[in-house]
Amino acid sequence: MPRAFLGKKLHARADRTTVRFYDRFVLVKTHPRVPLGKRSTDRNDFPEDKLAYALRDLDFLAKKAESHGEAVGAFARALLQGELPWTRMRRVYALLGLLRRYGDDRVNTACQTALAVDMLDVRRLRKMLEIASPPPAPLPSPKIVPLARYLRPASQFALPLANQALTKGEPHE
Repeated sequence: MPRAFLGKKLHARADRTTVRFYDRFVLVKTHPRVPLGKRSTDRNDFPEDKLAYALRDLDFLAKKAESHGEAVGAFARALLQGELPWTRMRRVYALLGLLRRYGDDRVNTACQTALAVDMLDVRRLRKMLEIASPPPAPLPSPKIVPLARYLRPASQFALPLANQALTKGEPHE
């Protein structure tokens, strides 16, 4: 369905073979009728940025992880190997969340360490990142004191000795 109908209430009309969706009296979309409990999804109905997630595109997730580092991509591919890989997609989502939280370099290093010992658990990887010391904070740049452009010489602020004597109660000559 076009994005113009996103969030709108449409009227549906079903017969034995098809289901039709109408916006008032205008036909918007047709789907084949499927048995109860099944779905009929048109891939063109999804926005481009959500399509890979909706269709469980494993290669998309692996490539997205590889874009953050070679070890992260290898870790994600290792997570998705085996039977029923779509059941492990949430682990890859968690791995991508670690990248947002800790940064590419730290997660890439942790993934290298984890792959070296065949550890494929994202929770333990997160613990490794939490326990590891954070990178040292950059040293603050030295403050540069601006030149005192309006500074006056001390003679302008010093009182003459005669005036100081008067203020102390000494007689004036």
